[in-house]
Amino acid sequence: MTTTPWSEGRLLSLQTRRPRVLFGRMYEDPAVELAAFPPPGARVLCIASAGDTAATLAAAGYDVTAIDVNPAQLDYARARLTAAAPATTGSAEHLLAAGRTVAAVLPAWRPAALERFLRLDDPAAQAHHWHRHLDGPGLRLLLAATLRPAGTLAAAVRPAFLDVLPRRFDTALRARLARGLARHPNADNPFAWRLLLGRELPGTPTTPSTPSTPTTAPVRLLAGDVLQHLERSPARHYDAVTLSNVLDGPGPAFAHRLRAAVGHAVRPGGTAVLRSIREPGPAGPGAAAQDRSLLWGVVRVLRL
Repeated sequence: MTTTPWSEGRLLSLQTRRPRVLFGRMYEDPAVELAAFPPPGARVLCIASAGDTAATLAAAGYDVTAIDVNPAQLDYARARLTAAAPATTGSAEHLLAAGRTVAAVLPAWRPAALERFLRLDDPAAQAHHWHRHLDGPGLRLLLAATLRPAGTLAAAVRPAFLDVLPRRFDTALRARLARGLARHPNADNPFAWRLLLGRELPGTPTTPSTPSTPTTAPVRLLAGDVLQHLERSPARHYDAVTLSNVLDGPGPAFAHRLRAAVGHAVRPGGTAVLRSIREPGPAGPGAAAQDRSLLWGVVRVLRL
C-alpha cells in the first residue's frame, strides 16, 4: 500500500516504535459534520482517534463506522466508547502542556488569567482582549522560538508531520487563534478551554456519550488503514465520510489514491470532510473559520 506515517503510532521523534495514544481528546469540531452531512440515519465513516467525533455522530442518529490504523489509539477509543473510560494524556496533549507551561511565564497566559478570559461570551470583547493582552511581544518571541523550523518543535516532532506545518507556523497559529476567538464565544467553546487552558469546559463530560437506545446501533470500530478500507468497501457504501487530517503526513501518491477511494465508496451526492493543519492553497481555507477548535488551516467540505 501507499505508506502513511500514522500507521507507526508515533507523533514525536523520541518515542519508541511501540504505537502510542496520540490524541487523548479530539481537536476537531463535529458541528462542521453535523451541518454538512445528510440527515441522521445515514451511513458514515470517521477516524476513530479519541472517539469524540464518532460518539457525537452516533448520538445524533448516524450509523457510524470508526477506523484507526494505530492499534493503541483504537483500543483507547474502544475503551472510551464502550466502557466510559476517562480521557488520558496523549502525545498531542504532552506537546500542548509543554507549550502552556512555557507561555505561563507571561502574566496574561497564567491559568487564572486565562480562565477569566475563557469565561467571556462576547467575541468582540474576546478579540479586544486577545490583541491587547494575549498577543503581545512576549508571546510572539516564544512562538517564534518554538514553532519555526529551527525551534524546539522541530526537534520533538517526527519529520513526516513537521513537513506539513507552515514555515512560519507561529504567525499562522496566531492568526487562526485571532480568527476563531473573534467568532466563537469562549464561554461555551470546549475546544478553546481544551487548547488554551488544558481543561475541559465546566460541565462537559470527560467520556464520550454514545446512544443506548435499542433502535440505535453502537459505533462500529475497525482496525486498519482508511485508504485500504475505502478501496475495499462496496461501491457507494457510505453516505458521508470525515477523515480528520489523514493527508497531513502521507505523500501525493497516498492523496491521489484516497481521492479515488472516496469517490468509489461514497455515493454521488454524499459528503466528505477533510481537515489539514497546512496553510490554505488557492482554494482557500474552506470551513476552517467555522471549526471552533481554532487550529485548522483548511477544513474542506466536499460534495461528491
